Amino acid sequence: MSEIPRPGNPSGIQVGDIYEDCSFHPVLCTAIDEVAGVVLSGVSLIDGSYPRSCDALHCGPVRIRVEDVMAIKQDLDGYAHRRMTELQAGEYT
Repeated sequence: MSEIPRPGNPSGIQVGDIYEDCSFHPVLCTAIDEVAGVVLSGVSLIDGSYPRSCDALHCGPVRIRVEDVMAIKQDLDGYAHRRMTELQAGEYT
């Protein structure tokens, strides 16, 4: 089920969602700071690093499915390479 993005939050990502950050880590969103723009913060589901933050207005974080996290974790470098190639080709998935 797709949620309607909140005003000012083009990604539509909410606390509790899993999103792909700028380093292609799957991140569990733990906070959204709308005072400083729309800054998403969370914990990496790859290595547990935190806080991991992305600006929803400028970084282009995307929601990802929990089912994809294990595949990403097994080959983060391969996943990051594939995503960089997609983004360079203009394929936004």
